[in-house]
Amino acid sequence: MGEIGNSPTTKGQQLRVTVTAQTQLKTVAEFESIRLVSAEDGSTVRLKDVARVELGLESYGSSSTYNGHPAGGFGVQLSSGANAINTAQNVHKALDALKGTLPDGVEIAYSYETTPFVELSIEKVIETLIEAIALVFVVLLVFLQNWRATLIPMIAVPVVMLGTFGVLALFGYSINILTMFAMVLAIGLLVDDAIVVVENVERIMRDEGLSVREATEKSMGEITGALIGIAAVLTAVFVPMAFFAGSVGVIYRQFSVTIASAMIISVLVAIILTPALCVLLLRKPHAGESRFPPFRWFNKGLDSATGGYVGVVKFIVRRPLPFLVVFAALIGGAYWTYTQLPTSFIPEEDQGVLMTIITLPDGANAARTQAVLDIVEEY
Repeated sequence: MGEIGNSPTTKGQQLRVTVTAQTQLKTVAEFESIRLVSAEDGSTVRLKDVARVELGLESYGSSSTYNGHPAGGFGVQLSSGANAINTAQNVHKALDALKGTLPDGVEIAYSYETTPFVELSIEKVIETLIEAIALVFVVLLVFLQNWRATLIPMIAVPVVMLGTFGVLALFGYSINILTMFAMVLAIGLLVDDAIVVVENVERIMRDEGLSVREATEKSMGEITGALIGIAAVLTAVFVPMAFFAGSVGVIYRQFSVTIASAMIISVLVAIILTPALCVLLLRKPHAGESRFPPFRWFNKGLDSATGGYVGVVKFIVRRPLPFLVVFAALIGGAYWTYTQLPTSFIPEEDQGVLMTIITLPDGANAARTQAVLDIVEEY
């Protein structure tokens, strides 16, 4: 590749033409045989007579090493919406197929890869998800004190999760850190609807003496509107996040769709599946205190805490002005804390990678730069 009419130019030169030609010379010997000068006596001067010829790089402005050995590196960038783990697996598969064609002493190495961090993050989120489900089960069992009543909301959890994953697939989203994080947050919200149904059915059976089927029918007549209202309010909170623009909007959109779809499916499950489970599983509650001593101790402690809470509320209501000042101070403190916290959606995580930039004075050549790099690399 070259140019005709480039600087320095002759007087009156008006055009500059770029010429790209495909050479037929490929080996070192062919380049060494290029004739430079032919004398009248028949002698010739070829390129090998005045220069050392070797196959080299197009540019020596950059170089790559791996663990101190010369290397040729390249990076693979994801396209928009691509799955990082699938892409990494396909790259590994393609390079593994090339290993047999490499010369002796040349091998493939991966200097930097982000997918192990992604896989580990998803594993940790799954662990957190399991822990959240276990914690919800313990809390339900402690407060409801009935394994049948506890089982109903726990059945609703996997049903809602599977439905949410189906909605994500419909929108073209994959299971990633964001969607799993949203599912962890949604666990505590999606069981609320089933709990409301179960508790109300038990209350009606205990207070009015109705059968399970009659109590369930009466309960759904009382709380169906409330369930729909809860879903509408929660959805109204998260859905606007799906319309954010830019790269941040892509992050919030997945988060919003995950939680909003989980809320909507949770209400549908509470209206359709949970009443049927109540009729099948619930029994009329026994009168009197629980037979299990820890539950009795918990109930007494909860009653004491409830009485103390009611007393504090009465004390606050009787002194509105001072506590309005306290409330305003709390709002101001919350606002100040909000302004001091990082604004990124996901905090920086330690990925076990240290990147260093070394800058030498202007005009430093490649050998001088490499000498400094060797010192840093050895350190």
